[in-house]
Amino acid sequence: MARRFRILPILLLGSAAVAATAQTAPAPVVQPGAPGQPSKTLPANTRPPLPPLSAADVSFMQGMIMHHNQAVVMTALIPSRTQNPEVRELGKKISISQTDEMKFMKRWLTARNQPTDMSMPGMPDMDMHGNEIPLMPGMLTPKQMEALRAAHGAEFDHLFLTGMIQHHTGALIMVGHLFQSPGAGQDADLFDFATDVDNTQRAEIRIMQNLLAQESVTPSKEKQ
Repeated sequence: MARRFRILPILLLGSAAVAATAQTAPAPVVQPGAPGQPSKTLPANTRPPLPPLSAADVSFMQGMIMHHNQAVVMTALIPSRTQNPEVRELGKKISISQTDEMKFMKRWLTARNQPTDMSMPGMPDMDMHGNEIPLMPGMLTPKQMEALRAAHGAEFDHLFLTGMIQHHTGALIMVGHLFQSPGAGQDADLFDFATDVDNTQRAEIRIMQNLLAQESVTPSKEKQ
């Protein structure tokens, strides 16, 4: 009789293991058939096909990586040039979000066998066709970036906020161009990303406009 009680826990453990395996086993993937045709059961690890690739989608992602990169460079100037807590907090938020978004865009392009950079290898100022790459909408010119690097205190705050408003406005233009392009923006991940960029950067523009309205971030008359 004692032997039967010793065997029972082993049987219970075996049943629990089978149940756990059944719960974690991936569900089969069913592919609907064409009209009048039966459905097919595909392997559980089958991935759905990616939607058709649009040249406008690729250009948007490549251009937005370049666009985001300049924004991150701008925010990297903040710690050594201003003590304004609101500008510091905003810059930190922009830096984190846009760095993460660049990683997403690179993964998106790589999954579709597309280059993550629109420039020609070894020629950062030239595209794949040998043409000079223009600045994306809203990006600061080299002269504006030089002025930003040279500024400190309230002057820096003013240049950073006005420059980032310009920068964000350019991103909104890029999103608008994407959705106006025939056949573009159909990919669900890209659509969600572009929509989020539009919503987030509109909100940040309003924050920066409010900060500019404060006297603490307006450059003195002597520096104007």
